Amino acid sequence: MADQVILLPIGLSVGLLLLLLLGLLVYYLWRKNKGQSQYEELLSTVPSVPPCSAPVILVSQSPWATPSEIPFTLPPRFITQNHGDLENEEMKMEARRDILAHRGSLSVSTWYPVGTVLAGLYSVPPLNEVVAPPPGMATRLCFSVEYRHSSEQLMVSLLRLGNLPPRFHGNVTLVELRLLPDDRRPRQAKARGTGPDPEFNDCLVFQVSGVCVPQSTLTVCVLSVEQDGKRHVVGRILFPLEGELGQAGRVLWRDLETEDDTQCSELGDMQISLSYSPTLQRLSVVVLRARGLQLLSNTGVCVQVSLQIHTQVVKIKRSCVLKCDSDPHFNHRITFKLRSQHLDEACLRFELQQPNSVCSEPPALLGVLVLGPFMYARGLQLQHWMDMVNTPQEPVELWHGLGRAT
Repeated sequence: MADQVILLPIGLSVGLLLLLLLGLLVYYLWRKNKGQSQYEELLSTVPSVPPCSAPVILVSQSPWATPSEIPFTLPPRFITQNHGDLENEEMKMEARRDILAHRGSLSVSTWYPVGTVLAGLYSVPPLNEVVAPPPGMATRLCFSVEYRHSSEQLMVSLLRLGNLPPRFHGNVTLVELRLLPDDRRPRQAKARGTGPDPEFNDCLVFQVSGVCVPQSTLTVCVLSVEQDGKRHVVGRILFPLEGELGQAGRVLWRDLETEDDTQCSELGDMQISLSYSPTLQRLSVVVLRARGLQLLSNTGVCVQVSLQIHTQVVKIKRSCVLKCDSDPHFNHRITFKLRSQHLDEACLRFELQQPNSVCSEPPALLGVLVLGPFMYARGLQLQHWMDMVNTPQEPVELWHGLGRAT
C-alpha cells in the first residue's frame, strides 16, 4: 500500500512532464511552419537577387513570348545586422523573424522605377549560330581550326563567307587551302549557294605532326568562278598556326586581303606573273609593272631577274630601261630552263635598278624581291611560288612589296 502511494505522485509527475514536452514540441512546430509561410510569401512577391551581384532582369524563357519592353527598377537599400552565434534553434527563429520584419518594406510596389529596357537591343544569338558581319565591311571568312593530338590531324572547318563583292554574287565560290611549307596539294571546298554570304559547312583534314604545327602556316585563297570557267581571285588569308590553337573549335573571322586593299610598301611594289610547264621544263616569268618606286634620278629604271639554285646563280636576264616613271609598265617576258626536281631548290631574284649617269659605276638598287619555296621565301612570296607549282601551265599574277638588299 505504501509503495502504491509513492508511485502515484511519480507517475503523475512523469505524465505532466510528457504533456509539457509534447506541448512545447507542438508549439515549436507551429512557430516553425508559420515562419516558413511568411518567408515563402515574401519570396513570392520579391524577385530573388543574390547579394553582391549585378541586377537581374526576369524574362520569360519561352521562345514564343519575348516582351518588347522590360520594366527596370532598383530595390531599396537596406543593411543586415550581424547577430553573431545563436545558442539554440529558438533564437535562430527569432533572428529570422527580425530580418523578415526588417525587409518587410522590400516589395515590388516600393522599388524605385527607372524606366524600361528594350529587349530587341540586347538580343543574344544562340552559341552555335554564326552571325554574318554587317554590310559595308571588308569581305570576311568564318572558319575554325582544331588540332587533334591523338590522330595528329588538323581540322579546318569552313563555315561561311561574308560581304562578298556584288560582282561575284552570281558566281560559284571556291576556297582552296594549303598547309605550308610541306603540303603542296590544295584542299578545295565549294560554297552551297550564291549571294553576298555563301555558306560552306565543310571540314577539311590535314595530316601533320604535332611538332610541325607551330611552324606551319594555313593559306586560304577564295576564288569566284564564272559559268565559262574563268576564275577570279577574291582574296587571300595567311594564318600562322603558332599560338592560334589554344581553344579548340573557336570560331574565327578573318578579313580577306585583296589587291585593292594591299597598301604600297615603303620602297614600292611589283606585279609578277609566273607559270611553269612540266612537259617543256620551262619557267615563264612576266614582269608586268611596278608602282610607288622611290626613284633616285631621272636616268630611267629596269628589272634584273636571276635564277638561283642553292647558292649558285644559273642565269641572269635584264629588261630594257624605261623612262623615268614611279609607276612603270614593263610587260617584259623571260623564260628559264628548269627541271621539275629543282622546283624545291630554285628561286627567282628580282632587282629594280636605276642606271648610273656614269657608265663605269654600278646601277643604283631600288628594291629586291625573292620568290621561291620555303627555303628562300615566306608569306605571299612563298604562296605565289606554290600556286605556280600546283597549277601548271596557268599564269599566276600577284603584287609583291619590294625589300632592301641584304
